[in-house]
Amino acid sequence: MIEIETPFLAEAARSLRAGERVAISGVVYTARDAAHVRLLALLDSNLPLPFPLADSIIYYVGPCPPPPGQIIGSAGPTTSSRMDRYTPRLLQLGLRGMIGKGPRSASVVAALAQYGAVYFGAIGGAGALLASTIRSQRVIAFADLGTEAIRELVLDHFPARVLADAQGNVFP
Repeated sequence: MIEIETPFLAEAARSLRAGERVAISGVVYTARDAAHVRLLALLDSNLPLPFPLADSIIYYVGPCPPPPGQIIGSAGPTTSSRMDRYTPRLLQLGLRGMIGKGPRSASVVAALAQYGAVYFGAIGGAGALLASTIRSQRVIAFADLGTEAIRELVLDHFPARVLADAQGNVFP
């Protein structure tokens, strides 16, 4: 298993190959459909984003509320294709990685190759296991979206697989 740390630099992204297993540690940001709409609206209005996009990783997740005494509830990935229409623009601005589940469109795979980024897959249905790798979480933007608010997560050896690499290769 390859250890990945954030910030996720271009050299690290370009060194990965489709199919490789990774363990991601460090800060990542959550964003789903509604948050992506707002991120693009901020960009269209020339307003700052709520987190640094360059060399960041976005996890497509809407975590469940935490049970008493826990940091976060179940935190399994959501279907990534719903974010495909927003992804190329974020990659152009320096987003280096995304974590989700399911295939990506040909335009996203091409943008990954063009901008030197990677798409990671996490195991759907394993939200409790994945949540156990989250060391902290805090809402940083769009709290009114509830579970879809943007959060800053700190991960410790979050398991994933490279599903699409920076060379345009896709894991079956």
